[in-house]
Amino acid sequence: MPTRRALVCVCAVATFVMSATAKPVFAQYSGTRATGENYHVEFSGNLWNPTPNILINSESISGIIGSDIDFVEDLGIESNWFTQLKVVLRPATKHKFRFEFTPIRYDASTVLSRDLIFNGIEFPVRIPVEAELKWNAYRFSYEYDFFYRDRGFVGLVLEAKYTDVQASLTNALDFEFVHARAPIPAVGFIGRGYVAPNISITGEFTFFKLPEIQANSGRYFDLDLYGTVNFTDNVGAQGGYRSFDVVYKVDNDNGTLRLKGLYFGGVVRF
Repeated sequence: MPTRRALVCVCAVATFVMSATAKPVFAQYSGTRATGENYHVEFSGNLWNPTPNILINSESISGIIGSDIDFVEDLGIESNWFTQLKVVLRPATKHKFRFEFTPIRYDASTVLSRDLIFNGIEFPVRIPVEAELKWNAYRFSYEYDFFYRDRGFVGLVLEAKYTDVQASLTNALDFEFVHARAPIPAVGFIGRGYVAPNISITGEFTFFKLPEIQANSGRYFDLDLYGTVNFTDNVGAQGGYRSFDVVYKVDNDNGTLRLKGLYFGGVVRF
C-alpha cells in the first residue's frame, strides 16, 4: 500500500507536468525557462519534524531472543526537529548529480513498564533507563530528466542510499547497543510542474526491496512532495512532506524505522 500511494502521488505530479507543458498559460514562458530552473549548482537546507515509528529487536549471538522494543511506547521518545542538507550539481539541462545528508537523533529517559531483552541483556521493569538512537541517512543520486520543458520535467532517479543506525540502552547496571549499516541501491521517479511563473510543485519516489538472502532482507521507501517559491533564479523557499520507511533484517538484528512529517527550508542556486 505505501508503494501504491507513492506511485499515485508521483504519477499525479507527472500528469500535471505533461498537461502544464502541453499548452502555455503564461506568455512569459514562451522560449524561456521558469524562474528557478537556470542554475548549475543548488544548495538547500530544511528543518524536518517527523512523527517517529521505530521498532527494533536485537538477538544475542548466543541465541537469546530479544524483545520487540517500541522506542515510542516503551522508551518514550518524542518528535524532534532535524536538519536536511541537499546539494545538486547540474552539468547539463537534463542531467543532475545529487547528494543528501540527514542526521537523525533521538534520546529519552524513562522507567520501563515491562521487562525488555536487548542484545541478550535483560533491562528489568521499574528501573530507569536511558535510550539513544542515531540514524545517519545519506543519498547519492543521478537524475536524468527524459521529458523536459520550460515549465516542468519528468525524470528517472538512480541512487545509492547509505543507512547507518545505532541504538543503545543504558541503566545503572548495563549498557548495550546495536549497530547496523549498509549501502542500499534504489530507483525511482521525479516530476515537477509550475503552477505560476515562479512557483513549482515537485513529487519524488524512490524504492528498493531486497528479497531474503541468507536470513537478510530489507526494503526502503522514500517519498518527497514539496512546493518551491522562487523569488529569483538564485533564491527560493520550500515546504513539503517527507516519508522514510525502512525495514531491515541483518544477521541477528531487525528493525522498522518510519519517519513522516512536514519540513520547511530554503534554496540557493548558482
